[in-house]
Order: sequence, then C-alpha cells, then structure tokens
Amino acid sequence: MPSFLSRRALLRAGLAVPMLAGCQSLMPKTAGTPPRTDVSVTAPFAMPAIAVPDFSACPRFAITAFGAAQGGQAATSAALARAIAAAHAAGGGVVVVPPGTWPTGPIHLKSHVGLHVEEGATLLFSPDPRDYLPPVPTSWEGLECMNYSPLVYAHECENVALTGRGTLRARLDVWRSWYARPKAHMDALVALYEMACRDGVPVERRDMTTSQANLRPHFIQFNRCRHVLVEDVHIVDSPFWVLHPYLCRDVVIRRVDIAAHGHNNDGVDPEMSQNVLIDGCTFDQGDDAVSVKSGRDRDAWRIGVPSRNIVMRRCRIKNGHQLMAIGSELSGGVENVFVEDCHFDHADSSVPSTINNLLYVKTNERRGGYVRNIHMTNVSATRIKGGVLAVETDVLYQWKTLMPTLERRLTPIEGLFVSGVRVDDAGFVCLVKGEAELPVCDVHLRDVAVRKVRGTPVVTEHVAGFDNRADVPA
Repeated sequence: MPSFLSRRALLRAGLAVPMLAGCQSLMPKTAGTPPRTDVSVTAPFAMPAIAVPDFSACPRFAITAFGAAQGGQAATSAALARAIAAAHAAGGGVVVVPPGTWPTGPIHLKSHVGLHVEEGATLLFSPDPRDYLPPVPTSWEGLECMNYSPLVYAHECENVALTGRGTLRARLDVWRSWYARPKAHMDALVALYEMACRDGVPVERRDMTTSQANLRPHFIQFNRCRHVLVEDVHIVDSPFWVLHPYLCRDVVIRRVDIAAHGHNNDGVDPEMSQNVLIDGCTFDQGDDAVSVKSGRDRDAWRIGVPSRNIVMRRCRIKNGHQLMAIGSELSGGVENVFVEDCHFDHADSSVPSTINNLLYVKTNERRGGYVRNIHMTNVSATRIKGGVLAVETDVLYQWKTLMPTLERRLTPIEGLFVSGVRVDDAGFVCLVKGEAELPVCDVHLRDVAVRKVRGTPVVTEHVAGFDNRADVPA
C-alpha cells in the first residue's frame, strides 16, 4: 500500500479535498489495518487477555489538512468526518486534533481509526440538540432506542481508539435545562418502556427525538464494537453517562480523567460488555464512578448478553455516588467483576462530597438477570455517607409509580468478596437486604476496618452464608 493516499483514492472515498503538502509529511511509510496488542490482567477468575489496537505505525491525518478551523464548527465537523473517512479508506489511521480549541458537532468513528487529541487541544462539542440528528441506534438506561447521537459515537466498529492528553468538553447550555424531569420527559420514558418491554416495537421505530422527550445523549458510546482503546484524555461535563461501552468486547480505558457533575453523569458504564479493563483513571462525578450494567427487563432478556470479566484497578475517586455500582439495569446478568487498589479521598473535588458506598449492588423485582463472583480488595476511603458494601433488591426510583410490574423476576445474587478495605468514617459497614424468596448468598467481609461508624455497623436481611470478619469500633 502506498505511504499516502492519491487524489483518486480520496475521490473514491468521497473526499474531494486538496492534498496539502503538509498532509503527506504526517504519514509514515507503512499503512494498513492496525495490529493488536494483548493486555494481560490478573484477577481472581479466568480473565482473558484483552486485545486492543496499536496505531503507532499507522498513517496520521491532521484535521487541519482537511479544512478544520478554530472557531468554525461547520468546518471542523466536516474536516473530522473527512479525516476519519480517509483513515478508514487507508485501512487504518490516526486522526490528529492539534493544539487549539475546535468547536464540533458529533464525531462518528469508523473501524481501524484512532482519534488522537493532542495536549493543548480541546474538542468543544455543540450544545444544540439539532446538531445530533438524525437519530442513531443507541440506548437509554438499559432500553434500546433511536436517539440523539452520542457526542463521540462508534457503531459496529472494530479497532477504534480515543487517545491523547487533550480535552473533550461538552457545552451544557441546553443539556443542563434537560436535567429536569418534567411530565413530558417522564411520559416519554413510559412510552419507551412500553415499546420495549410490553409491545415489542422494533428498535428502529423507537424514535425518542420527537416532542419533548429530552433524552440526553451519552458523551462517548462504543455500540457493538470490538477492540476499543480509550487512553489519557481529559473529559469535562456531559449530557448523560460519560463513557459507555455497550455490547462491546475487549475494551481498555486507562489514565482517563473525568470531571462531570451533571445529572446521571456516571463515569464509565460497561453494559452487556465483556473483557473490560478500567485502569489508572480519575473520577470526579455527579453520579457513580463506575457502574456495571446489562440492560433492563425484557429488552435485555431479548438480547441475552451478560456483562462479564470487568476489572477496575488503580483508580482515584474524587467524587461520585458509588465507587463501584452494579445495576440496577442488570437483566442480562453480571459476573466476574474485580475492583483493586482504588481510593476515594475527595481532595480537590470542585463540589461537596456525594460518595455513598464503595460497592453497591442494586436491583428490583422486575430485573431478573443475576449477580455473581464480585470481588473488591485493597480499597480505601476517607468519609463516606454509606458503607463498604450495600446490597438492595427493591431499588425502583421513580419507576415505582410510573409503571406496574409487567413480569416479576427476582435477581439471584451470590459470591460477594470484600477484603483489605480501610475507611476513616462511614455510615455503616455492611447493609445487605435480600428477598425472602431468594436470599443473597455467600457474602464475605475479611480484613475490613472502619475507624468510625455513625450508624448500625452491620444490617442483614435474608442472607445465606454471611462470613463477617470486619473490624469495627465497639
């Protein structure tokens, strides 16, 4: 393959742009589909090596060579799309965002393409919902639908990456007003639930961009992708969940710094995804730091894919509702989760502490699915509102009154292992509330020390096999 694309190749790719002299100089002599490298992960279960793309030898496509202009959203959006198409047409390549502030609309990645945001560069995303149309296949809190495009989106891709020490920032002008949940929004959620979980409406007919539904898009969603790498970027603010690997396999997210304090601003939400590593990240969140999910109710039962083999390690949490949450959208099942060497301290967060629990499993009578083989070790925290471990099986939030239970399926929960935890001050140590019909099974607390407990240290309801060796004040 030649070391650069000819004008004819560009035209075949639909890229009627001039070949600038500087563009060729950015491309090395080799090109082609990026190779993959294996990331080995140690876990208390059989964890496969995770294969992620290596773009180090791929050609580079600077967006300035495709017409990007600081201060020009239309020009930069078009340049990003052309550069991504050129990298894809080359069989693999890196789209480079140089230093400066680059306003843009949604970015849609393609297979074998890495987006590299250089240090000193900021991608500033449009606040106008109209820029994120036409609707794309996505999801909302565990239900599939057609909705506004995520700000960064990849659908059915392989070998994709988002790297660099630059910044991705969402402008919240409109999204912030959508954080409220007026009646029109709640009616839309009910309509989506009925389409997905009662009427079986095909996903392509579940258009949630009409009327006043106001379903905010994810910041970054990899939808049905394989071999995904997210590395080093700084992410600021978000309309909804920040980083959402959905129905993905082989995902590495490392050294990512997220600061997002809006409504539903989870940091990372692996959903129905397998073989995922979240490593060395910093979370300053308006919701959970990491929340493992696997779809909601009949929509998830239809898809039938669990979340499995997920490791979170060496992360720092400045703020968030939970350090690690599981659920409540877990109808496809969750197994083999390992949290290691993670620490909450709240130092230099920009907002008051909202941290609740370190490990929180939440479900309800509608979810079904299962939770099993969950491990947490070598975790510390300063002051938390909740506890080291919490399990609740009746978490429905606003859905208690919005919709009746269409089909009752309880969630088997078994094999929760917590050890090597140190907390200065907590509301409790452990709260486990199972169902009388289906107790939570096999819960182990070992080498867990909480210096000050403000409430009852341990509360258990309907638990079978509780091994408590926590060290709490008398």
